[in-house]
Amino acid sequence: MNKGSMAYGVDISREALAHLGDGQIAYIKAVRSEDVPAMFPQAPAIAPGLQLFSLHAADGTPIMVTDSREAAVANAWSNELQTLSVH
Repeated sequence: MNKGSMAYGVDISREALAHLGDGQIAYIKAVRSEDVPAMFPQAPAIAPGLQLFSLHAADGTPIMVTDSREAAVANAWSNELQTLSVH
């Protein structure tokens, strides 16, 4: 710990943690086209080997998939979601 900083322990239930950021925070994740059917069973067939970007709600629920990170960010902003990137 750095001098002058303090860490605080916070008790939070798993359920509360799962709902942290609901409706406010989303994350963008790079995915491969082969991953799309598991996230979006209703999606049409996509050529294998493509890098895509998915937008997910804070709880991990997939919202949309696109071929550019910029489009995922734009979709989040249009839905008033703060975006985070997952590496």
